[in-house]
Amino acid sequence: MTEPELDIKMRILLAAKKLFAKQGYDGTSVRQICQEAGANVSLVSYYFGGKEKVFEALLENFFPSYLLDGFNAYEVDPVTGIRQLVGEVVNFTLQDREMSDIVQLEVMLRSCRTDIVMRCLHPVWSNVRIVLKRGQEQDLFTFQSITHAMLQVMGAALAHKRAIAFEALLAADPLAEEQLADQTIQFVLSGLGVTQKAVIPE
Repeated sequence: MTEPELDIKMRILLAAKKLFAKQGYDGTSVRQICQEAGANVSLVSYYFGGKEKVFEALLENFFPSYLLDGFNAYEVDPVTGIRQLVGEVVNFTLQDREMSDIVQLEVMLRSCRTDIVMRCLHPVWSNVRIVLKRGQEQDLFTFQSITHAMLQVMGAALAHKRAIAFEALLAADPLAEEQLADQTIQFVLSGLGVTQKAVIPE
């Protein structure tokens, strides 16, 4: 594929990412994507095969599969593992807000695309489960239900994304983004019963 072709494909993907995050998949037309990208409408079909394939290409190109590169849930120390997993999730949502918003929206809507999104999310959630279970077995973590523990851990990692909906109820001094991952990690580990000494970032 030539450089101009790669350029127009990326422009279409970036335009779709921006519009899907802002308007939702169903609220965005192929024509709007192409207008945003400065591309001919026929190019979506030519390069991707339709809007559905554009969505899949977004996940392939922008969902951070690299999060788990070199990560082995069965070998890592559970405290370190939770620290890494929660930190990566928080940082991803801050670094690519559009992609994070798209994923969250599709999961909430339970759309026909949710299964595709879930396949992307499964490795992270699966690793959280493994690390939590190993931490419990080693008496590092205290919880009664692995399912509830997973929900609490991931809920804490994603909580800041809901802040805008509760702006009127929150304090006027939000935590700086550069502190968000560390503060969330400390909160999660404290909730799992890890001593304060172990909670302090390395």
